[in-house]
Amino acid sequence: MKLKNLKTNFLGRNNIFYKEIDSTQSEVWRLIENNSAPSGTLVMADIQTNARGTHGRVWHTDEINNIAFSFFINMNCNIKELDGMTLDIAKIIVEIFKDMYGINLDIKLPNDIVFGGKKIGGILTETKVCKEIVKLLVVGVGINTVKESFSEDIKDIATSIKSEFGIDVDVVKFITEFCNRFEKNL
Repeated sequence: MKLKNLKTNFLGRNNIFYKEIDSTQSEVWRLIENNSAPSGTLVMADIQTNARGTHGRVWHTDEINNIAFSFFINMNCNIKELDGMTLDIAKIIVEIFKDMYGINLDIKLPNDIVFGGKKIGGILTETKVCKEIVKLLVVGVGINTVKESFSEDIKDIATSIKSEFGIDVDVVKFITEFCNRFEKNL
């Protein structure tokens, strides 16, 4: 899976796809630790076996064609400049669904994409900070696009685009559009 029609200078230009991986977020951190990828590298996966959300929660990505990606950007800015970054990312995601598919999703602060009170997606934003200066921004996005069966513990609080709207999301187009909009807003 390769991103096409990117209009970015760096975000997503280097992209890596895994059919299955433990976690796209963990893979990005490994790439950073090994100094083996340029800023803007984006990691996508069909299936994540050990994905994570905020507060150490598990994120379920066990079917193909759901949106699961993480990326990192080298930064050099005061941490205060990134206030509201997760909300900005959520707004971009909601706008893309509105513009591309004509559907209205909501944002549940601080990092959830919801419909009818049920979670469709989430954003995990992590940073590496040294004396109030952000050196790295690492962002993970997971969106249930096709998932229709959920485990007992989340079946009443989670849903998907397919379940709610009956539409198929083009994952590559979505991620490409996200990269284009996010880099422009950065």
